[in-house]
Amino acid sequence: MRLSAFVSMAAAAQASDLHLEPGLPAALRVRGQLRTQGAPVGARELVELAREVVGEARWPELLARRSFDLARTIEGVRCRINVLCTARGVGLAVRLLGASQATLRQLNLHPDLARLVQAHHGLLIVSGPTGSGKSSTLAALVQELNEHERRHVITLEAPIEFHLAPRQCYIRQREVGRDTPSFQQGLYDALREDPDVLVVGELRDAPTMRLALEAAETGHLVLTTLHSSSTAEALQRLVGAFPAEIQGGIAAQLADCLLAVVCQRLRWFPERDLRAPECEILVASQPVKAVVRQAQFYKLQTALETGGAEGCWTYPRYREWLERRGDWAEGPAAPTPAGAATREEPEPLLPELALTASPRGLAPGAARAPAPPTRARAAPSAPRAGAPVDPGGVLEIHSADDDLARLVSDLERRGGE
Repeated sequence: MRLSAFVSMAAAAQASDLHLEPGLPAALRVRGQLRTQGAPVGARELVELAREVVGEARWPELLARRSFDLARTIEGVRCRINVLCTARGVGLAVRLLGASQATLRQLNLHPDLARLVQAHHGLLIVSGPTGSGKSSTLAALVQELNEHERRHVITLEAPIEFHLAPRQCYIRQREVGRDTPSFQQGLYDALREDPDVLVVGELRDAPTMRLALEAAETGHLVLTTLHSSSTAEALQRLVGAFPAEIQGGIAAQLADCLLAVVCQRLRWFPERDLRAPECEILVASQPVKAVVRQAQFYKLQTALETGGAEGCWTYPRYREWLERRGDWAEGPAAPTPAGAATREEPEPLLPELALTASPRGLAPGAARAPAPPTRARAAPSAPRAGAPVDPGGVLEIHSADDDLARLVSDLERRGGE
């Protein structure tokens, strides 16, 4: 069992995400909806797969932290992989990224976003919920610079999702955990490395936010992402990450360096068979800066609705523009690997599981594994009460007692036999 087989299956289904969990079939996110496909995956097989992906040198780091982030190109598809420990063992969450360099045109974003990166200093935030395409939009903005500007770009990412080929820009990409120990250290170092543009993969904590604000104030263009559902919430979360006694100073600092906030969510367009970002764009005009300086974020909605001349967009106005748009691009989709099997109708998301408590996991016959979707077949009749259950059909879900250390020791013992 190799990860390449699962990635090939996900790419053939045009999935954006792949989830592997012990005792459950592989789950694919297609057009925003989860569906399962194939037979349940064993816990020991996933440990072996995860150990191969992480590598022996960094395997102790996963055992200590119980999670691990990395990026790989598998079967021609760039993947962002999170290896995590769960109650059942070791699981993987894989994001399938675009096969080509992301651009504003390919992502069906408004061309006015290109103006946001023409400034030579300031802070530009791309926000949105998880899975809304923030990283792709950030890569598209950097690519816009790469096509038209001669600047020194340093990125700090965890992990590196898009490999950026230098064109006009001189680009250095650093991965947190491999090339630098933390976002904070990477930002400290970057200020001594003559950058014009700093790309911070995500603002996760107050020290990183403080350094990003200081870099934006000292003559650098800083591009970053933040989780939020609106532009006002993004700014409120940034200021709220600091102690109350200094939030006033942080709000004033943010008002001085803010360029814009782009908040996006993905919307499905069935008539075009694609998903595209729907954006709310807050440009830091003088009225917006005054509101941010006073930390009165509830007033930003009015600034959005009245700031069309400054380049602001509300969700309804942006939706109207999308509906009127005529030159749609298909977007950078993950390729279908050569020789990939034709996708058949997947099983339901989660089969009904009778989770009966047992020290060794599910009691025999508590749940049955869905058969792999190999060919059409008649639905089986319901089993009679008390009828024996075929052991090959039992879906065994390990309990928390079957922990990671036990699985690893079993594998090592089997390897030494």
